[in-house]
Amino acid sequence: MIDVVGVNQGDFIMTSKGKVTVLGINGHIGQHAARAFVAAGWEVSGFGRSNKQPIEGVRFIKGDAENVAEMAAAVADAEVVVNALNLPYDKWDNGRKEAQMARVIEAMGRSGKTMVFPGNIYNYAASQRHVTPQTPQNPQTPRGAIRVRVEAMLRQAAERGDMQVLIVRAGDFFAPHNGFDYFDQAILREAGKNRVAIPGAPQTGHSWAYLPDLGRAFEKVASERAGLSNFENFHFAGHFVTHGQLVAAVQAAAPVPLKVVPFPWTMLKLVGIAMPLMREVVKMRYLWDNTMELEDPRLDAILGPDFATPFEEAIGAVVAPFFADRRQAA
Repeated sequence: MIDVVGVNQGDFIMTSKGKVTVLGINGHIGQHAARAFVAAGWEVSGFGRSNKQPIEGVRFIKGDAENVAEMAAAVADAEVVVNALNLPYDKWDNGRKEAQMARVIEAMGRSGKTMVFPGNIYNYAASQRHVTPQTPQNPQTPRGAIRVRVEAMLRQAAERGDMQVLIVRAGDFFAPHNGFDYFDQAILREAGKNRVAIPGAPQTGHSWAYLPDLGRAFEKVASERAGLSNFENFHFAGHFVTHGQLVAAVQAAAPVPLKVVPFPWTMLKLVGIAMPLMREVVKMRYLWDNTMELEDPRLDAILGPDFATPFEEAIGAVVAPFFADRRQAA
């Protein structure tokens, strides 16, 4: 974790692997990325409006992501910046997502720092079964087009030499105690009624990212930055399983028998008439109806064999506390 360097006849000093600032420390990605960098021996700072979920080993920096000067101060002494900032799901349009990224790029300046950025699969069309870093980005939805434009801004900054950009693209997130993600809001939404929802046909495959593993992948890529180009697009394979395999794993991990029920897409479509958030969720249904697998042998080689937490173990780590939390709440 910490490197010990001997000096002056047995005296020693302790040096970290480097300094990293996590923007958006309170989000799911920010939390898990910060923990991974701490565990790997980095000096970690976390930037956010409040220190909602303090992490041991993380220095909290209070600030507003809409304030460029505050962000610039937060990243000033960091070699690596994890950009885990996000906006509410229904607040991406009207240029707001691009404006958020523009502020981050301005805050980093022409510093040559490394930005690690979490990409997603929205950039690609449903017809693209095997999604590699070389796959053309043909977004199927307006939300996907926004993601393509944001990544283009990063590429331009990297090509100008302002910074190094390392995109690590992943599937849908799941982790213990995560709230407001697809896993708890869709798959386990009726767990209180002893039901597990299947989001599509049982044979359809889907890419999942266990956040503790994804955080470690960010750290591994950041540690390899000196040997990487100024702009990299990595695809994190995570766990690619069918919907049927997913619900079977959830059933096996649950402390009570769970009945499999279809996810209520029709109901969500109706609710979306009045609720913008649900309307945006329904637009992404194609990701659940089509098999799209993230693949990247190059990133696999960087991470090494047996990197990922076994799927059943990861599902168990999520499902057990989910039911425990519900019992405590009751």
